Amino acid sequence: MARPPALKLAEVLAEIRMSPSAFYRLRSRGMAPHMVKLPNGELRCRRADLDAWWEACERDSDNWR
Repeated sequence: MARPPALKLAEVLAEIRMSPSAFYRLRSRGMAPHMVKLPNGELRCRRADLDAWWEACERDSDNWR
């Protein structure tokens, strides 16, 4: 069974409509979606991790209710 492709950082940023600097601030605070760092230094995010992060944001935000 083939593993689903992981999203590149640019794809994640486009989907969540966030600048790289804002994303790295969230990441440094432990509030960003889980990212996997590849041996070449690039970051990837599994689709399931991004979806789970979105759902947690929706649950925790009064604006979504």
